Amino acid sequence: MTGTTRPIRRHQIVDGHARATELVDAIAEEWPVAICFNAMPHAVMLATPHDLPAFALGFALSEGLLKGPAECLGIEVTQGADACRIDVRIEEAAWLRLKLKKQRRTLAGASGCGLCGVESLDMLDLNLPKLTPRVALDAISTDTVLRAVAALPAHQALNSLNGATHAAAWVSLEGEILQVGEDVGRHNALDKLIGHCARGGFESGFVLMSSRASFELVSKCVRLGIGMLVAISAPTTLAIDMAQRCGLRLMGWARHNQLAEYTSVGAAR
Repeated sequence: MTGTTRPIRRHQIVDGHARATELVDAIAEEWPVAICFNAMPHAVMLATPHDLPAFALGFALSEGLLKGPAECLGIEVTQGADACRIDVRIEEAAWLRLKLKKQRRTLAGASGCGLCGVESLDMLDLNLPKLTPRVALDAISTDTVLRAVAALPAHQALNSLNGATHAAAWVSLEGEILQVGEDVGRHNALDKLIGHCARGGFESGFVLMSSRASFELVSKCVRLGIGMLVAISAPTTLAIDMAQRCGLRLMGWARHNQLAEYTSVGAAR
């Protein structure tokens, strides 16, 4: 299940005159997706109902709920008429940590928001660890980054159909796109990418996002030990400050043969 269609009327100006055409167009799907751990409801996200096992695993890892993929014992997806439920079975130690951490967000999470449902500022994790210095990431050139940016659209299968889904790509040190996650929500797309990559381990490389760079994207990368994030659009102030503090190499406005680097290479490492 990757998309659906709706009838539309497309308006165009042709030779100076307005013209309307009746069409059937592909539309991105956005469904409520409930994530449960050991049968306990944890979050309700709005997401594209595609690659949901990867989404659930990536969410658990990027939110710090699991220490590693081995703590996930199984994932089962149940599809209803207009919603999905993901049941994630986790090890007892992880289950006890989850109950003790007070990070149970029964969240009605908008697809574009990564902090919906956080009940207080005390639950906002601003004390992320510093990343280990990685010379190979610091040495990645502008040409390498922009080569991956130019190649990204060809890897966005869902977006090519509906024009409404974000992509998170794992890119090698040489600029080759190795894996892509797609979703209407940029945070969900990154979680899907993390879920795909986690089982086999992350090779040396970086994340490329077809969106702005928000604090939540930076924090997810830092929690997974990912040392470089590139975004097609600009970052926020909190994203820049957190990236600088944690030693994550952050780039934005990566398009049209240019990009901006927002953190000094190696400054916090």
